[in-house]
Amino acid sequence: MSIHVSRLSKSYSTQQAVDSISFSLPTGGITGFLGPNGAGKSTTLKMITGYLKPDAGDIRVAGFSVQAAPMEVKRRIGYLPELNPLYIDMYVREYLGFVAALHGLRERKRPIDAAIEMTGLGPEARKSIQHLSKGYRQRVGLAAALVHDPEVLILDEPTSGFDPNQISDIRTLVRQLGSSKTILFSSHILQEVEALCERVIIIHQGRIVADSPLPALRAGSPHGKVRLALDQPASPEVWSHLPDCQAIPSEEGRSWAFIGADPDAVSRAVMEHCLSHGLKIVSLHTENESLEEVFRQLTR
Repeated sequence: MSIHVSRLSKSYSTQQAVDSISFSLPTGGITGFLGPNGAGKSTTLKMITGYLKPDAGDIRVAGFSVQAAPMEVKRRIGYLPELNPLYIDMYVREYLGFVAALHGLRERKRPIDAAIEMTGLGPEARKSIQHLSKGYRQRVGLAAALVHDPEVLILDEPTSGFDPNQISDIRTLVRQLGSSKTILFSSHILQEVEALCERVIIIHQGRIVADSPLPALRAGSPHGKVRLALDQPASPEVWSHLPDCQAIPSEEGRSWAFIGADPDAVSRAVMEHCLSHGLKIVSLHTENESLEEVFRQLTR
């Protein structure tokens, strides 16, 4: 396992930020790490990277204990924190050289050139960081996380400050990196998580409330939708006796959405209802809820 977290806990005074959480990530792939503000996400990421000491629990990265072998862990992790700390009076190449030296790289030009190319920093590479836009400063932070070619990437809000074109570029890069590196990806932009992640872990009030492949998470939601299209309008009264669901019309009654706890049961009931009322079905299918809807249900 690239990352193994076991019964991890952390408190700040009387506030329990992280409450005995456990999860493991195999080598390779992109896992989304989600939660509302104050849920314990950033605290967990800081403990995995060794920036914070846990109160209890065990963390291993690439087989090394964060507590017992912190320098070995740091060699294997690239970390882009939510608040990207940079020495803004340094030039881009100078800063990346400084980071490479901290990692003990003897030959630095090649990895610096590679990190600049991967993150699209080429046009800005000879500028002072203080003269860069927020998006390009974020690219510098990402390049710094990549310069030592780590096995594991921890990315906390990596596209903060990016415009839509830059988000698309970084999304492509993260997807490419996920083919060979283990990436733990935290973002409030759930569309990004849906576009990039095969698996999602959701933390709420310091505890993990979901850990599942993304399709299974959406399919296992306690609510789902059934979509119905008819060849002629139907009145709301037609559905008044359907059990345990809400009927929502559109297209002047030709199209309906039914929301219920058991979408398969709702689908069967809708089909039987249409047959008994002589309504011709054009299409009938179930829809899993979006990640946003699942997230809202689990973190209310």
